[in-house]
Amino acid sequence: MSTLSTEIDMWKDMEVAKWTVLAAAVEVAATGLVLFVRPSWFAWLVFGADFSDAGAALGRLTAIALLGLTLATWPLSGAVSPPSSSARALLIYNVLAALYLLYVATGGQLIGILLWPAIVLHAIFSIVLGRAWLVERNLQREDDFSI
Repeated sequence: MSTLSTEIDMWKDMEVAKWTVLAAAVEVAATGLVLFVRPSWFAWLVFGADFSDAGAALGRLTAIALLGLTLATWPLSGAVSPPSSSARALLIYNVLAALYLLYVATGGQLIGILLWPAIVLHAIFSIVLGRAWLVERNLQREDDFSI
């Protein structure tokens, strides 16, 4: 019975990891789309300021990179769980985004209505993705040692 319970827990952890990666990828895609279509909205909502023309162009280039990250980490249909590299990539992105936005917020000059919610969202995704990445990594290690 203990083995069955462990297996059920493993499946639950894999399902949570799958949905966590999917939610984080959707957030990255939404950010990229807004940044690409209306960089001025993004600037106003997050930073409470306008982009220069060069800033808008750089924002669109960043949006392209975010959309690439989304495609690279999107869970495959039929996959039981996402690869740990997807969780790791999204984890690194969210940790760095949370830290940088926190740095911007502490400067006190570029604060839009969505800056603090963005910091909180990235921090939450960092925690949940960190757990998902550890689960996936541990499952892969267990598979490496199974006969």
